[in-house]
Amino acid sequence: MSISLEKGQRISLEKNGQQLNKVCVGVNWGAIEKKGLFGGIKKIAVDLDASVSLYSASKDLQDLIYFGQLKSKDGSIVHSGDDTTGDLDGDDGLDNEVITVNLAQVPANVNFVAIILNSYKGQDFATIPFASVRLYEGTPTRVDQVVASYNIANDAKFSGAVSMVLGSFYRHNGAWKFKAIGEPTQDKKLEQLVKTVASSYL
Repeated sequence: MSISLEKGQRISLEKNGQQLNKVCVGVNWGAIEKKGLFGGIKKIAVDLDASVSLYSASKDLQDLIYFGQLKSKDGSIVHSGDDTTGDLDGDDGLDNEVITVNLAQVPANVNFVAIILNSYKGQDFATIPFASVRLYEGTPTRVDQVVASYNIANDAKFSGAVSMVLGSFYRHNGAWKFKAIGEPTQDKKLEQLVKTVASSYL
C-alpha cells in the first residue's frame, strides 16, 4: 500500500488480498511564533480540530466525531482528544490529534466517512508551522504505512483557508474504498464544513 495519492484518486483498501479495516487519521502542527515588543519570541497557541463526519447513501449526516464527541455512537471511530495549543517547542514528530477508524464496525446505514480539518480560532493554515494531515495504517502510536498525506503549511493552495477535506471512505460493491480530496474550503465553522462535504465532496 505504498501509494502516493493524487487529488481525486480512488483506491481499494486492500493489503495482501485482505480488506484493510483499521486506519488512523493523524494531524500535526506547531504554535505560531511572532517577535515580541522587546525582541523576544512570542508563541501563539494554535487549535486545529480533526473530525470525521458520517453520511448515509443519500448524504444525510448520521454522526460526527470531533472534540465535543470523541467516540461514534457505535464505537467504530475514536478520537484521541482535543489539542488546543500545537507543539510549543518545535516539531516532536508526533501527531497532535489521532482518530482511529474501524471500517468493519461502521454501521450499515453509513455509506460515506469523511475526514475533515478546521482551524478553531480561524488561524490561516499558511501561518501554522508544519501543519499536516495524513491517513495511515497503524495505531495512534505507530505508523506502519502512510496512505495519503497533505503538507498544509507549505502548499500554496491552503493559504487563506481555515478548513479542508482530506478525503472520504465510501462503500462500493460491499467493500470500502478511499477517495483522496485534499481541498481547502471557504467554511469558517465546523458546522458549515460538514454541510459543504455533503453537497460537494461525496
